[in-house]
Amino acid sequence: MPAFTATAPGKIILFGEHAVVYGRPAIAAPVEQVRARAVVNAEPRQPAGHMRILAPDIHLDAALEELPDEHPLAKVVLEVMAELDVSHLPACTLRVTSNIPVASGLGSGAAVSVAVIRALAAFLGSSLPKERVSALVYEVEKIHHGTPSGIDNTVITYDMPVYFVRGQAMQTLRLAAPFTIVIGDTGVKSPTALAVGEVRRGWEADPQRYEGIFDAIAEISRQARMSIEDGTPEILGALMNDNHAFLQQIGVSSLELDRLVDAARRAGALGAKLSGGGRGGNMIALAEADTAQVVAQALLVGGAQRTIVTQVA
Repeated sequence: MPAFTATAPGKIILFGEHAVVYGRPAIAAPVEQVRARAVVNAEPRQPAGHMRILAPDIHLDAALEELPDEHPLAKVVLEVMAELDVSHLPACTLRVTSNIPVASGLGSGAAVSVAVIRALAAFLGSSLPKERVSALVYEVEKIHHGTPSGIDNTVITYDMPVYFVRGQAMQTLRLAAPFTIVIGDTGVKSPTALAVGEVRRGWEADPQRYEGIFDAIAEISRQARMSIEDGTPEILGALMNDNHAFLQQIGVSSLELDRLVDAARRAGALGAKLSGGGRGGNMIALAEADTAQVVAQALLVGGAQRTIVTQVA
């Protein structure tokens, strides 16, 4: 019996992180240079119902029944079984690998879930529609993020740039012209749930101030969408700078992120900001295609652990 394999990309949030949790729009795009991969193999010599889960990146080698139901990998398997009305799996091995940095804002958890869902569904003789894949991933995202906005599971499942408003139908972006983004990883792991929780406490303490900031970020996201769809992506740089300033005001930037943002701007980036939950993880910079490598090198000199140059197209 052949192996059943699926992969899923990482993602970056271009505009609107944190505000998106409070009903404002955000823009995100897939990052194809990093991917999660899931492979399911039948194990006919093992008893029916047995699944061995291998995830060498997190040093996991366990049977499904040995994991708590709220373990992200167990959760995603159980979600697929429930969706397909499967009570007992054929004996199999699930192997999960990923080169997406964990807790860095690149959507590693959602990408793993998407890959596992698609590989396991194929192994079980089914193909789930994208809206169901995204919905199942969202359930797993609650483990990773507490109160996820839904943007990670959406952009990674559909594998295209999206304009996302929580609770509304997904809107894909029509790009009139491609643009280049340089991603810089601070190397500081920062679980999104922690940053989201801190913003929640700030909002509860001073809702008027935070709502004003979220409204301002929403307007930036709307202007960015017009720029992207009008074919004037150079305008995005100044919008990124403004978005970063608002994220600094709600306390989700960090010394490491600010250092890389400044390094990118000094190297000629048109604009730069943190991307994702903040407090570590990644930042992004808008660069001309012919200067992107210069910006990437400046980020490495400035302390980035790694960089990725990607095109949003």
